[in-house]
Amino acid sequence: MRGYSAIGLDHPKNPINVGAALRAAGNYRAAFVAQSGQRCKPGSTDTMAQYRHMPFFRVEDLKEIIPYDCVPVAVDLIEGAVSLQNYKHPERAFYIFGPEDGTLGDRVLSWCRDIVFIPTNGCMNLAATVNVVLYSRMIQYGR
Repeated sequence: MRGYSAIGLDHPKNPINVGAALRAAGNYRAAFVAQSGQRCKPGSTDTMAQYRHMPFFRVEDLKEIIPYDCVPVAVDLIEGAVSLQNYKHPERAFYIFGPEDGTLGDRVLSWCRDIVFIPTNGCMNLAATVNVVLYSRMIQYGR
């Protein structure tokens, strides 16, 4: 598989979700995880201690850490977003996920090239969303 994926968590609220997102990133071989804001620390659900095996950054603004020539992809349940079912994942993608109690908003959406959503009957848990997006990417590119 060429390219890579990276995960950005924008002001997450729940440390359990941060830990589970780190675990998902490790399972699906993401290059790194970055978190903006100081609302929480990684939780005990990172049972694989992924922060010890891949870079985990805490930054003020996720835009600061987008790798060169990498596509920022917002994942949010908003009007105008492309369904994950029809989305062609970029070779180099930085997936940005919003907080459990809100959406990303123009502060982040303004600099994302793509915006995708997972078609469901309601909103999903942050960590579950990370798992689904990374799984979709793995299926599309092969293992």
